[in-house]
Amino acid sequence: MGKIKMVICIGSSCFARGNAENVKITEEFLAKRGLSDEVDIDLSGGLCTGNCADGPIVIVNDKVYRHVERGVMQDILNQYFPAP
Repeated sequence: MGKIKMVICIGSSCFARGNAENVKITEEFLAKRGLSDEVDIDLSGGLCTGNCADGPIVIVNDKVYRHVERGVMQDILNQYFPAP
């Protein structure tokens, strides 16, 4: 599998509704697994996608995930970066 592209919406609604925490969860996950944002993942913050009612929004390889709560974020990370 190639490099994963992940965009975490940091528009005000998504950020306040959980993506501030999802950024931390993602950074901790990558560090714990020894993954690098230069090699394994293209991680970035994105502006509002217009899906505020369905937020927090996370986009991975152009797939939009809606209502991304803490547990959902963990599931997404585990899906794309399974434990060795």
